Parts: sequence; structure tokens; C-alpha cells
Amino acid sequence: MPSNRKRDLPTRAEILEFVEGADGKVGKREIARAFGVSGPERVALKSLLREMAGDGLIAGDRRRLGKPGELPSVVVAEVDVIDNDGMPTARPATWEASGPPPRITISTRSGHQGAPGIGDRVLVKVKRRGKDRYDGNVIRVLDAQPKRVIGVYARLPGGISGCVRPSDRRQKSEIFIADSDAMTAAVGDLVVVETKGTRRMGLPQGRVVESLGPFGGPQGISTLVIANHNLPHDFPAAAIAQANDAKPVSLGTREDLRALPLVTIDDDDARDYDDAVFAKPDPDPANVGGWRLVVAIADVAHYVRPDDALDRETRKRGNSVYLPDMVVPMLPQALSSDLCSLLPKAQRACIACHMTVDAEGKMLSHRFARGLMRSAARLTYRGLQEDADGDVLDESGAALYGTFHALRAARKQRGSLDFDMPERRVYLDDDSNVTAIKTRPRYDSHRLVEEFMIAANVAAATTLIAHRAPCMFRIHDQPPHDKLETLREFLNGIGYKLPRGRRLVPKQFGKLLEQAAGKPEAETVTMAVLRSQSQAEYSPDNIGHFGLHLERYAHFTSPIRRYADLLVHRALISALGLGAGGLPKGAASEMAEIGEAISNTERRATVAERDAIDRFATRFLAERVGTSFPARVSGVTRFGLFVELADTGAQGLIPMRDFPEYMDHDEPHQRLVGSRSGKAIQLGDTLEVTLAEADALTGSLRFSLDGGIEERPKPKKGPQRRRRKK
Repeated sequence: MPSNRKRDLPTRAEILEFVEGADGKVGKREIARAFGVSGPERVALKSLLREMAGDGLIAGDRRRLGKPGELPSVVVAEVDVIDNDGMPTARPATWEASGPPPRITISTRSGHQGAPGIGDRVLVKVKRRGKDRYDGNVIRVLDAQPKRVIGVYARLPGGISGCVRPSDRRQKSEIFIADSDAMTAAVGDLVVVETKGTRRMGLPQGRVVESLGPFGGPQGISTLVIANHNLPHDFPAAAIAQANDAKPVSLGTREDLRALPLVTIDDDDARDYDDAVFAKPDPDPANVGGWRLVVAIADVAHYVRPDDALDRETRKRGNSVYLPDMVVPMLPQALSSDLCSLLPKAQRACIACHMTVDAEGKMLSHRFARGLMRSAARLTYRGLQEDADGDVLDESGAALYGTFHALRAARKQRGSLDFDMPERRVYLDDDSNVTAIKTRPRYDSHRLVEEFMIAANVAAATTLIAHRAPCMFRIHDQPPHDKLETLREFLNGIGYKLPRGRRLVPKQFGKLLEQAAGKPEAETVTMAVLRSQSQAEYSPDNIGHFGLHLERYAHFTSPIRRYADLLVHRALISALGLGAGGLPKGAASEMAEIGEAISNTERRATVAERDAIDRFATRFLAERVGTSFPARVSGVTRFGLFVELADTGAQGLIPMRDFPEYMDHDEPHQRLVGSRSGKAIQLGDTLEVTLAEADALTGSLRFSLDGGIEERPKPKKGPQRRRRKK
């Protein structure tokens, strides 16, 4: 066992020995502690671990590491499906490898008291029975407390008792509810149920602990999504009182920006405005063609102080969540929609980033100031773009676009990734009924604001690094080695090549997208490249941002809706001596834990927002069962094809059982191949499909394939790599 004395970095062999000998999986923190790695050496250790992962020696992301390949013989698993026969299946409690986690079928004859239920964490002994399938015998149930299930209450035939149909599509069985356990639930109500671990009439039994109102009523879907994803939505009384007691700020020692014609630029239906911008040509004769840019951001740190009631709640939430008919905000409305919102003509506290860029978009200088501003106007993306397209921009608008074009040119020069993927928007009437689902328009005015925000975010990270101050970086790692190999093989099969090498740069992916642009396979290539990328996250350890091709990057521009930005504001306040509300002493020691927590809340929000849109889309399409639609293959799995409808972007499954012949799953080339005919369907293909089923409660759509399967050439074989002689 390694000692805790300070020493040089461990060797690869020492790390492998430690990982293989550890009791369960270990992470970077455990390795650093075991080998006495601290300070700047921790960044070097992260780099070494990434190299080892790239070489296939270890698997997982930076937080959790382990031997690649199959599961260990004993694993902690979480039950997430119980079929109609009561058979539980589970997934590993931790899984960091690429692709979906393996499935573990739990034996119900394991000897412990009672079969595990949905959500139970169990210690199981597993035996492999396929590429991604395991059988598991329960050693013990680790936490078998009553489990929370969300569903819709109904009466059983005969009217002597009720049942709840779960909203989670993974739980196949209804839950029996005795009348004495139904509380005041009415038929059609969305309810929260605690399972009892016993069975009645062949069904698991539970009791209603909360009724959330009619599922079919206004905001029924959003209520379900909030409950399913455990989104904190009710603010504690202390946080509400603190927000309601807040007062506007006076000028004091702040920089007076009230005469500067800053403007906000947002969507037509935006409810909070946390950034305002201003640009003008740089009058300095040494910077001909250059620009002065100001990005002013709401000073949330003035109102939310470390460890007060508001801070504890915003940290728990991590970010706002945007659902089609409501927002689950990070801050109470008194702040998010009023005192912290940069409303037109209203005097507001801000932290401003003053930047100077040259004609090519290179940043020459920047500084931060705590100020008092007054937004001159509230602009919309659509309105600003109409003025630009109509060549009727005023002097201020022309300067905004001039600065944007300079920054955009610099971004293109450095070669960042820009997928520019379409975003769905759900349109609702006053009763939350869906009237349309369309792709949200994407304008240059959107890109303009993005470039300004990126510039300010880089300035914030650069400033904090220069002052050796703690910083919550927005990091984005290189694509994992295994995903790159899968991508190379897939691209080679459709006639594209991705260069080999230990370190790729975003420009190489950009060239692929340019080669495919305008061709039938363009969307296929874009989807494949997008899926190969790592997930961005928050961390105090800077590794840069691969996608933007930036060495330093931190979120600074949205503190109303992201806790990470509030931390960066506090760090700037402390580092630059900008007054009260900075980071408290010892804050650096908590940064890693907070970064992991808010990365998780961000992922939770992303999943919840996607889930809400899918459920609204399912309700919208429920009356169109039997209708044919043009679609595109958006996912290829061993159990069927996921397809995305061209008009609404709604996604659903064509199950493997619905194909006219048995289909083999060709995972490397992301396609299904007919075992008799050899015909294939692959990622990105366009199809005609018929909607066979739309389940609004589970948010699931099932389609069937119209017509036959297209003949297509076999994928090209990739170049064979010669093995080195040992």
C-alpha cells in the first residue's frame, strides 16, 4: 500500500496496482491521497490519468476510475425495472464507460427477505451471460426503505380498491392501492406513492402520500416532471423573506454606468434579463478597426451572500430549469424577475467587463468593475435580426454586429466546434394545450450574444488565474479514446476519415463537418461527431475547454440562473477588492465538491427539460395515432431504432419485434442488418414511419416502419493496424 508522504507522481504501474487492489472503484482524489500528490501536481496527475484512459489501461472519467471491460464479480446495483412478472432488473450504481450500462437480471430466489423493488440498491454477485447482460444473485439489500413512485390513480374493476399506473416507463407493473391507503386521491390524479414491499392481487402494494392534482389539467406534465426528477421548487420561508426584504442599491463606490446605452437582447418570451451589452469602435489610433465592448451582468452576489438562507437554497438547486409552461428558478421571483433582472430604464447593480478587441477579434485588454447601470432598451433576437437583415441598424446596433464579426472571425481562426443544432420549442395555449412544436429560429443575433458572453467568460477566467484566485472553471475534456475509435470505424464505413493521434483538436472535427455539409449524410456525420464528445462540467482544476478550443474558460454571465456564475462573481469580488459579497475564507477547499454537485444538477435539469418536451410532444401526437410521418434514425440499439420526426422533433422507438425479419445489431457502424436479406438501416437514415402508440403518462412513442428496408452497400473496412512485435 502506498504511503501518504509527499513524492513525485506515481508511475502507471503503481496506479494500476492501486486501482486493481482497491476495494471497489477509486477516483482521482483517492489516488492523490494515497500517493501524497497535492498542489500543482494534482493537475499533472489528472493529465496522466487521462492518458491512461486514452490508452485503455483504465476506464471512466476523471472522478471515478476502474479496470475497463466487464463488471467485477460483486457489484452494487440499483433496481430500475420490474416487469409484469415481477422480475427485477438493475443497472450498476456507478458506470462511467461509454455506451449504456449493462443490465443485471436479479434472481427473486436469492434467499433474502422479499424481492427488491424499484430504486432499491442491492449488493449482488453477478455472472456474465452476454456482451452487456448479467445474472445477479442478491447478497443483501443495502437500502430497502419505502420507494417513491409517481403515477396516475385509477379504480380497479369492481370498485373495491385502486391502483396507480407509474409514469416511469421502466416500471412495468401497476401498484395496488387499498382504499384505506388512497387518501383523497381522485381518479386521474397524479399521486406520489410509497411502496410497501408486499403484494396484493399479484401487484406490488403501496400507499398514496401526496396528491399533485389532475394529470390532465394545466401544468400537469410539468408537475409530473418536477416530481419525477426531484426538482426543488418550493423555496424555504427564510429564503423567500430574504428575497422580499432586498432593496435596490445606491451608487456609493460603484462605477456609474447609467449613461452608457447598454441593452439586453433575449427571446420574445424571456422573463429575466441577466446580461446587457454595449459596443463602439475603438477611438485609439493604435487599434484601427478595433472595438470597445462592455458586458454588464446582474450583481447577484450583492443579494446572495455565502451561507445565508438564499445561498444554501441556490446551491442546492444549482441552476434554473426551463419547462415549456413554467420555470423552476434558482432564485425567488423577487430577485430573478425584479431586483436582479436588468429591466429597461430600471437602475440595477451589475458587474461589468470592459474589453478591447482588435479588428481580427483578438482581445487586447479587459477589466472588471462593480457598477450601477440602467438598461436603455430591451431588444429581442428576432427584432435585432430583422433590423440587420433590413439594413436599418442604428449606430449602436452596427457596432454590436461589427464587434460580433471580429470575434466570430477569431473563433473560426482558432477552430472551435460549432454544431449549431436545432432546438425544439413547444407552443402552448392558455390551458397548457400544445398548439405546435417547431424548431426554434436560429439567428446571427443569437450568435452575437454568445460571442460576447464567451469573451467575458474568458476574461473572467484569465483574471482569476492572474490573481491566483480560486475559480470554478467550465471544463470540457477531449473525446474519450473508446468513443474516438467507435467514431473512426463508423466514419470509415461511410467514406470519411478522422486522423489518428493522441491529441486531436476541434478543427479536425470541424473539417469533417465541412466535408459533409450539403450532402445527404451531413446530419449523420454531425450526430456521430456530437456523440463522441465528452460532457462539459464544472471544476476548480482547469484543463481547458476542448469544444471552444480555449485554455481557460469560466461561466460569468448568468448568475440569475447558474450557481457556478455566482461563484465566479464572488471570486472576482475577492480577488479585485470590489467590496462585500466575495468568497469566504476556506472556499477553495469546497470548490471540487461544489463543482461535482452543480455538474450533477445541470445534468438533472437537462434531462428534466428534455423529458418535459418529450411528454408534451407525446400528448400533442396522441390524437394522430395511425398517421405516417417522415423521420430520421436518431439512435441504433440492440432492442430497436430510435427515430425523430422531421416536423416536431419528437422521438420514439421502433421495437426490434416490429421488423419484418430478425435484425443483427452492428454496433461499430451504428446500424441494424437483416439476418436474411442483409438489408440495413443506420444512424441518420430517413424513413417513413407510422405512429402506433402514444402514451402521455410515460412520455413514450412507438412507431412502425412503413415499407421495406433499403438495399445498401456494406461498410468499408478500416485500415488494418500492424501489430508491433514484442
